[in-house]
This record gives sequence, C-alpha cells and structure tokens, in this order.
Amino acid sequence: MVPVDVNGRRLVGAAAIRLLSIDVVLTLLVITGGARVLHLASTTPSPATEPATVAHVFALSHLTSFTDTGVTGTSPFGWAQLAWYALISRAFDRTTVPVTAVRETMVITAVLCAVLLWLLARRLGLPFWAATMAVVLMAVSPLAIGMQRVVLVEHLAVTWILAAFVLAATPRERARPWHDVLAASCLLAAVLTSPFALLALPAAGWLLVRRREASRVAFTAVVFTLGLGIAFGPAGPALRPELPEPGPPGIAGWVALDPVFVVLSMVAIVAGMVLPRTRPLAVSALLLAAVLAFPAIPVELPLALLIPLTPLLVAEVAATIAAGRPPAGHRPVPTRRPVPAVVLATVLTFVSVAGWAHGFARLDQSGDPALTQAREWLQDNASGAVVLVDDASWTELAADRWPTGSLIPIGSCAVTCATPEWAVLTASGQREGSRFPAAAAVLAGSTKVAVFGAVTVSRFGEPSDFPGATEESGARSRAGAALAASERIRCEGRTRDALTAGRVDPRLIATVAALATLHPLRLVDFPAMPGEAAADQPLRRLVVSGNDEAAIADFFTGQRATFQPASVTRVRGGVLVTYPLFPPSGLLTPFSSP
Repeated sequence: MVPVDVNGRRLVGAAAIRLLSIDVVLTLLVITGGARVLHLASTTPSPATEPATVAHVFALSHLTSFTDTGVTGTSPFGWAQLAWYALISRAFDRTTVPVTAVRETMVITAVLCAVLLWLLARRLGLPFWAATMAVVLMAVSPLAIGMQRVVLVEHLAVTWILAAFVLAATPRERARPWHDVLAASCLLAAVLTSPFALLALPAAGWLLVRRREASRVAFTAVVFTLGLGIAFGPAGPALRPELPEPGPPGIAGWVALDPVFVVLSMVAIVAGMVLPRTRPLAVSALLLAAVLAFPAIPVELPLALLIPLTPLLVAEVAATIAAGRPPAGHRPVPTRRPVPAVVLATVLTFVSVAGWAHGFARLDQSGDPALTQAREWLQDNASGAVVLVDDASWTELAADRWPTGSLIPIGSCAVTCATPEWAVLTASGQREGSRFPAAAAVLAGSTKVAVFGAVTVSRFGEPSDFPGATEESGARSRAGAALAASERIRCEGRTRDALTAGRVDPRLIATVAALATLHPLRLVDFPAMPGEAAADQPLRRLVVSGNDEAAIADFFTGQRATFQPASVTRVRGGVLVTYPLFPPSGLLTPFSSP
C-alpha cells in the first residue's frame, strides 16, 4: 500500500476548498446580477438625480454638451466612468431606453461589489458561511436591489472603497508597496466620484494601521494626500464633485422596501463597534448613518454607500454568536456552540419572510413607457422641430437621433431662452420650470397637446384658437348632434356620445356630412390617438363602413387642402381615416350659435 503523504492531503483539501469557494462565489454573482436585471426597467423608486446623470453620460459618450437644472449635483469623474463603459459597450446603440443603457453599468458594479465583499470578509477572517451570508444579504435584499439598479455615482464610489479595503486588509506578510499605492489610488478615485467617500477614510486608515508598518502607513497617506491636492487644486475645475439637492423619494420610500434589513443593519453597526474584526468598518458605517439625519443631503447617497457595508457587519455578528466567543475584553461565558448552518438559515428565513415578501411587492419590474410614447408621438407629428426639454426628455430625444441643436434644455433658460416650437416635460421638468424665469415665460404661451402619464407635450404659437376653446367646442357639439340625428348615418354608444359631446375633429364632421349625401354610412368608432384624449384634443381618427367601402376610401383619398387626410387605410370593419393635428378654426361657422 502506498503511504499517503500528510502534506498531499492538505493540498488536496485546500484545493477542494478553493473550488468550492469559486463555485459559491459564481453562484452568488449570478444571483446578484440576475436580481438586478429583472428590475432594470423599474421606475419606482428612483432618485431625482438619475435623469440628469443619464443625460450627462449620454452627452459625454457622444461628445456633445448638456445643461442640467443645477440641482442634481456634479461628478465629472463619475460621469466619465459611466460614459467610458457606455462607449466601449455601445450601450446606447443596444437599447432604445437610455436609462436602461446606463443602468447596465450599475448591474456590473453590483456584481463587482459582491466579489469585493466576499474577498473583504475572508481577509478580515470571517468564516466561509459568514462571508456567504454577507453576499447573500446584499444580493437579494429588496432595498439593495432597488438601490443598486438606479444610476448613482455613489455605487461606483463604494466599489472603489471596497477595493481599497481589500488591499488595505492584505496580510502583513503578503503586502507589497504596490498594494499601498493601489489602495491610495482607489480611495482617491472614490472621493473624486463622490465626496461621501471621505467618510470611509477612518476605516481604511484603521485597517492599514493594523496590517502595515508605520512607515508604510505614512507612505500611503502621502500618496493619497498628494493625489487629493492635485485633484482638488489644479484639476479642481474639471474634477471637483458637488452634492445634489435633496429630492424624492425620501428615506421612508427606501426603508419601506426592506425594513427588517434596515433594523438588522442598525443593530449590526452598533454591535460592530465592540467586535474587533469589523470595528473599523462599523465606525465608517456609523458616520454614514449619521449623515442620514441631515435634511439637506439626499438620503440615497449615504444609503448607496451603506448597503454593501452593513451585510458584512451583520455576518460578523452572526459569526460571533455562532462561535460562542464574546468580544475581546469581555468575560467568557460558557455557551453551547450552535451549528453555523442553523444560524445562517434562521437569519435568512427571518429576513426573507418578514422583509423581502413586503419589499418585492413594492419593486415594480415593468418600466414606465410614458416618455417613450411621448417621443414616438413627437417623431410622428413634429420630427426635427425645436423642442424645450428637461433632463429626462433631452436624453430620450437625443438617443433617438433628434438633432441636439434643436433641443433646448430647461436648465439653459435662466435668463434668456430660444423660441421653441414644442415642449416635452416630465413631472420633474414641470416642477423645475418655475425656477427658470425665461422658461416659465415661454411655457406661459403654450397649450397642452398630448399627455402620456406624467409626461406632457405642449405646442407654442399657432393655432391662435386652440382646440377645446368654448366657441369651437360648441360648434363641434351642435354639428355632431346633427350628424347623429341623420337617418343616413348609423352610430351608437360611445361613437354617438363623442359626436354630441363636441369631441370630434371638425374636418371629420364636414367630410362625413358630405359623404352621407352619397352613401349611407355607419360610424364604427373614433379611435383616440395615444395621449391626445388626456389633453382634450379632438378625435381625429374615424373607422367608417358602408355598402361600398372602396368608394368610401376613394372619397377620402380624393380630398385636398384643408380636408386632405394624413392617411386612409382599409381595416377590418371599415375604412380608417386619420387627419393631421390642429384643424383650422371656423370650419363649422354655421354651427357656432344655436
């Protein structure tokens, strides 16, 4: 029998553990990325700064300019990182929704955070199952999913922070000078991405002091300080980040996604202060949590930095309980050692049942098509026109190859404003319009033409007598009632109601009246154009049928000038007639008075 070498057994065992670690980590990465991809298009909740960030990323990746509303903060280095990925991956070419294109980077960032969180947990000495628990908590918490899918430069900053922590936590015997230089560089990149990364410096410094000689700690500090001085000194105008103003949603909107995870995190931060392994991280986490109390700071910024840190603190508390070992300096108390798997299963079950079921119901997987519908409607009716836009609609139209020279950002209208022909504004753009006097003055002369959810499309200038004015509406109502009463026209239900209510385009009323003298007709339906009914626009489409539908189609096709339709199409049930926007006023003058 061949004797078995003890070292050989150890090597085989170590290799098996490494393979198991790789399998577990890969599985966790799939869960982390997949959970965020499923909610990539969700619009609720999302921070008010996201549209401006996406617009700046698009502008940088396409080498054009953009002026935001000025309340969304700045992060030139963060925008450059996002634009770099969008450029090399051609993200804006692969999707028609610009926000989704930039959110791809957030998915990759979340996956990197999961890898770095695992490495940090292992380097700090947490057991295998505790490191797994930390990543699982971050991977599947509704709060983490909801936060990490939206476009925030703080997600990039926390990735740099975790990379710095991993480098700083390298064991003393394996650490090399390049570890220190890279750690300082990662911290500098984090601070340039988001000023809140400064709150991670105590943790990074503490880890370095623990695992480096004093001279190397000083060297790392000098490298970081030198880089910070250059970045905020000579390069300050190009690189200095600024914080945004607070906006919706508030802290309650985020906490509602996973209140149990929030409670566990707060308990773990306090408990982490007395646990030696994670005390440096708990100090920085406590500072970030304290920032949440300041009303002048958007809550999503410190939350984005906290979410990858607190699962590690929760895992450390669970590992300490499982090991039955109190913190250093405490009197040992004999306890039974619970099985780690039981502790892990209990914690995960508690969190999933109490928090996740409630939080996932609040995460909407479907996107909001309102802005896309508004863009398609405008392309059909006013392609290439000069449009007043806000942060979100600028990106939507620019990504659809609308000439950026014809787009007037509302943020550029503080003093003067070019004369637009149309306006496409989301709810935030309508709120922000009052902050810009020139934009507010221009919008006062607009009329609402189409409404898609919270997105409003307006037109400036002509026609002078806007559709829906009292006189025109009364004329349409009386002429429509006359048509409905005609023996040669059949209509019922909502078709008759639309005629008598004065909601039908006067060109349709006039041409139907003329056609009825030649053929008996049945008015099947007045299909509303998307968005126009909500803006009280006249119905300009009609499905009409009769004994000779070919003659009906020829009649409408033969109309000219004012009464020429935009399209005439044979459809099931009759002939679909569509007229262009904005009928001229006065077509129904004989019906203007009773």
